[in-house]
Amino acid sequence: MKSEEQYFNEAESIQNYMENMSQLKDKSYSVYESFTLPDEELANTLRKQSLHFLVITEDWCGDAMMINPIIRQVAEAANIDMRVVLRDSEPELIDRHLTNGNRSIPIILILNQDGEMIGKWGPRSPKAQALVDEYAAALPDKDDPEFQAAQKDMIKALTHRFTNDEALWHDVYESFKQTVQDKQSR
Repeated sequence: MKSEEQYFNEAESIQNYMENMSQLKDKSYSVYESFTLPDEELANTLRKQSLHFLVITEDWCGDAMMINPIIRQVAEAANIDMRVVLRDSEPELIDRHLTNGNRSIPIILILNQDGEMIGKWGPRSPKAQALVDEYAAALPDKDDPEFQAAQKDMIKALTHRFTNDEALWHDVYESFKQTVQDKQSR
């Protein structure tokens, strides 16, 4: 069984991953180019450590489309190597990091200089989760003939919010920052 560090060593950089995305690339770059780190606190904290990030993701995922560019900005500001593993290509890795029994993405694994996992964040910030829950609660039952159309509309609306809602972006940043701070206090 490969370690998280072995996956990291075999993974591609976030820069290459985003450049080669086949889905949601423009939207992901829009978030990347529009988001500005609200402060230097997190980058300064991370810069003092020898960390690297391994992201489990897929380019069709709306959550990843918003989150990966934000965490990329953090990594670049802190001079942290951030690499990407595709969930569907490496099911044994995501199966170690399930969310409520699901293969939810993205998952950001925080690894120390020895390659040990010292933290994990994802798949969503609290506000993004609340928004998804709110939209999902309005869907008809899965056996309703209108379900598929309503689900497509929900995904379109969420993608729009994830691409344009700066408050959600800042919630991702603050939630990730809290994870790092919690890791520090242990």
